[in-house]
Amino acid sequence: MKENKLADLSMDFSVEIIKLVKQLKEKRESIISNQIGRSGTSIGANIYEAKYAQGKKDFISKLEIALKEASETGYWLELLYKTDYIDEKTFKSLSSKCATIRIMLIASCRTAKENSK
Repeated sequence: MKENKLADLSMDFSVEIIKLVKQLKEKRESIISNQIGRSGTSIGANIYEAKYAQGKKDFISKLEIALKEASETGYWLELLYKTDYIDEKTFKSLSSKCATIRIMLIASCRTAKENSK
């Protein structure tokens, strides 16, 4: 059940990131919007890929990649906020969702590693 919640959260987050990218492109911001678009949607893609992993090592690897992408996305969100491309409300909302996903990924990775011993 936890994996489904993580997949659902990451899908919702990806949708929000795509909407953010559209807004950024309207402001003619293309460098960071391309970066956050890739990293923000890659989180969910890797979580979905993990469902069909070829063994525990592959499963853990996909979740760890998703975690790295979530960390990168957090960086881009902070940079967008500090450069006034997004307001504080948007930053706090997206950053909080990203942090929740990271926490769940860390727990999932830890559990998967413990179960593979």
